[in-house]
Amino acid sequence: MFLKKIGWWVVALLLVVSITACNSGNMADSEKGSASGKAEEGGTVAEAIRGGSITVGFANEKPYAYKDANGELTGEAVEIARVVLERLGIPEMKGELTEFGSLIAGLQANRFDLITAGMFVNPERCQAVLFANPEYSIGEAIAVKQGNPLSLGSYEDIANNSEARVAVMTGAVEIGYLQKSGIPDERIIQVPDQASAISALQSGRVEAITMTGPSLQAMLESAGDGGIERVDDFEQPVIDGQSVRGYGATAFRLADKEFQEAYNAELAKMKDSGELLEILQQFGFTEQELPGDMTADELCGG
Repeated sequence: MFLKKIGWWVVALLLVVSITACNSGNMADSEKGSASGKAEEGGTVAEAIRGGSITVGFANEKPYAYKDANGELTGEAVEIARVVLERLGIPEMKGELTEFGSLIAGLQANRFDLITAGMFVNPERCQAVLFANPEYSIGEAIAVKQGNPLSLGSYEDIANNSEARVAVMTGAVEIGYLQKSGIPDERIIQVPDQASAISALQSGRVEAITMTGPSLQAMLESAGDGGIERVDDFEQPVIDGQSVRGYGATAFRLADKEFQEAYNAELAKMKDSGELLEILQQFGFTEQELPGDMTADELCGG
């Protein structure tokens, strides 16, 4: 009888252990599933959609990001980001203007969820942030008299034509580009500002002027002179084996691959529809400043 009782106790004990083990296993599976669900629901985009807003760091620089006369935040980078984020389901963009040098540090410190405005993609920066594909490109440009009488389409053309003089703003990076392209100093006419370059071309002191594309476009529109024109098929200079054209893009934390891919998808739609160009044109960019088929992977050296 005593042995029978012992036997029943053993069976009961084994049943308890078995049930407890099963429940523990089910709880563990449940906890794992819950953690997995949270991981799938997480990420910067998902959190921003749930919260209804996202914080974007912008460099305070025209025409990329600045406050207009009414104190409203605007600019090329601002308006593109606003459209993309809305289409990702994030209704409110909390834009913060900051110094350019503070953008990456602010992103890494989680002060911003993404950063943009005038930041070129290069391999060094690609080690610190994850870039979206470029939304614009910035290169050099030249303007000449209407009809381009000397057929100038590159810095090399200016160098090879002894009659061609070019005006450039004192201290500008273009001076070095011109010199390295073979243009002698006596044909590089330095002027105090961009308006003076326009005047030099108008008066015949020079046969060409040079500055970055958006700057030149803005100056030509301001001058409103039909006697001078931008050379649309200008060939970008290659200096020390590298093209001087730069590509600007939005950047994310390295862990935000899903965010980058979603942003890229919406940006691609804007390129295909022509909407990207429409926004760029509002801020002095032209079709010459579109990024073409360039990708962040290519620019990062991938």
